[in-house]
Amino acid sequence: MKNPWIIIGVLTIVLFGGAIWYSSVAGEKNNEGVVVQENVKGNPDAAVTLTEYSDLQCPACASFVPAIDEVMAQYGENIRFEYKHFPLPINSFAQQAAVAAEAAGQQGKFFEYHDALFENQQIWATSPTPTVLFVQYAEELELDIPQFRRQMKSSVLQDKVRAEMSAGRDLGITGTPTFFLNGERMEIETFQGFIEQIALAVNPDAATDTVNPDGDDSVVGEETGETVRFGL
Repeated sequence: MKNPWIIIGVLTIVLFGGAIWYSSVAGEKNNEGVVVQENVKGNPDAAVTLTEYSDLQCPACASFVPAIDEVMAQYGENIRFEYKHFPLPINSFAQQAAVAAEAAGQQGKFFEYHDALFENQQIWATSPTPTVLFVQYAEELELDIPQFRRQMKSSVLQDKVRAEMSAGRDLGITGTPTFFLNGERMEIETFQGFIEQIALAVNPDAATDTVNPDGDDSVVGEETGETVRFGL
């Protein structure tokens, strides 16, 4: 009779090897067709570049969306707007949401999905099963759901989000949202002040009428465990 421990050892090796092989095949499938790309809207060739480092689960980032929409409505033809991920560790689903948005971006709908996440932030951020809601938002945008499900697990997209987070840390970012205007970190005390800085960058010689997007002109950002001012 053969030694049972040898048989158990062989079976363990076979099963372990099979699991590694399956994981490798699944990983390749999840990365299939993925193209790393920047998330840009407005005029990609504009002289003025506005860059935001943001967290999709951050309430302060959500509250800032109307101000960005106002800026793009007024000056979109003269601005290159870049969105960068900075998922804060205190927000449990921020990394997952960022990758889901990137998966939607693979089908050309990053900003539409970004908007859906911010609009529904209080729902998915408090859900025990946010993935179900992430898929629901993809369905509402008429995305290819099997592709979306696969690419939500893409290691390439996960690495992209982590790389942007790392780049943000190298810039000294600790809270969200943080903005850069033509490479210079913005110091923002009010929504109106934010819009005025951008208006001056677009046309230094022109005064502009600005709109307060939500009636509360004071703004605060979010950091790990404490409140910060935007751009600080």
